[in-house]
Amino acid sequence: MPHHFDDNEYAARLASAKAAVNDAELDALLMFAPESHYWICGYDTFGFALFQCLVLTADGQLHLLTRTPDLRQAQYTSTLSDDQIHIWADYEGCNPANDLKGLLTSLGVTGGRIGFESQTAGLTDFEGQRLRAVLPDLIDSSGLIRGLRRVKSVAEIDMHRRAAALSDDALDAALETTHAGAFEGDILAAMQGAVFKGGGDYAGNEFILGSGTGALLCRYYSGRRHLDASDQLTLEWSGAYARYHAAMMRTIVVGKPVAAQQKMFAAAHEAIEACEAAIRPGAPMGDVFDAHARVFDAHGFHDSRLKACGYGMGAVYNPIWVDFPMFYEGNPLEMQVGQVFFLHMILMDSAAGLAMTLGHSVLVTDTGVERLSRHGLDMLQC
Repeated sequence: MPHHFDDNEYAARLASAKAAVNDAELDALLMFAPESHYWICGYDTFGFALFQCLVLTADGQLHLLTRTPDLRQAQYTSTLSDDQIHIWADYEGCNPANDLKGLLTSLGVTGGRIGFESQTAGLTDFEGQRLRAVLPDLIDSSGLIRGLRRVKSVAEIDMHRRAAALSDDALDAALETTHAGAFEGDILAAMQGAVFKGGGDYAGNEFILGSGTGALLCRYYSGRRHLDASDQLTLEWSGAYARYHAAMMRTIVVGKPVAAQQKMFAAAHEAIEACEAAIRPGAPMGDVFDAHARVFDAHGFHDSRLKACGYGMGAVYNPIWVDFPMFYEGNPLEMQVGQVFFLHMILMDSAAGLAMTLGHSVLVTDTGVERLSRHGLDMLQC
């Protein structure tokens, strides 16, 4: 079977999840987040776009309710046995929440305390309303598995390292294809191709690529242009290996950089090093944002910076590769050894029409951080 981890890894995850369910005094947890499904048993599908739920009972039983197209997906990718996989049928007027209630009844937990995950793309508002109509006493437990997933095992860290190597390969490909007159589509194809050639996956969201005025955007948009002799190209991307991510971000200067771009880059370089210095086990995440803001503000870029400067990395699914929490002002959550974060220093000066970004992924260690990228922090020029 194509499991990415061994039986001991999955057994340890199930044991920790079972303990968390019992600590929360729940009789069962209804998991709708695809990240939870993948983490606890390896189940890997985009079928979460439609209703599916993985049930974990307090005594450690796992049962999946899904659709027929995902039956073999569950058999092939997960540790679940056939008697743990249950199918709900498509027909006009069907309501899979009723099937879920029936499954819970068969497991003897309908009268107990049942938690569920609502903060996920795996449960739309429409389906969530139907779910609560059938099971009105559900307890929001969205942070339970997410909290367990934050600190990575040794095996998971290896996946992040592989993802980081793919991110580096994608940057190499971008640098080889970026030049005056280059077509953005060729650059994007080279980057994504490098990930696939390295055995990687689609990332949790589209690669972000924009030049000219589009370099000031922090989101993917449709449209391609050829680079001018003097131009700027902002890239944000992530290699993904076994769904694990290690995002990076760079703005490449095409032609000779102007003084304003050099100033922006110097501030971004100083800011990312200040953020790395602020990452310490036991320190609050807000400290990292404060370091970012302090540097940019001192350089006069308060109005050009964002209100966040990074976030967690993990094994995640569309629509975004963000694996919360984020680095924002006042975030009290303490950082821990074994967490992986993406740091992004972003300056967007709309008045000048200039962008400058610098970002990579890091691993929290006993003494601080380890950069996962092999690329340095020099200004990139083509």
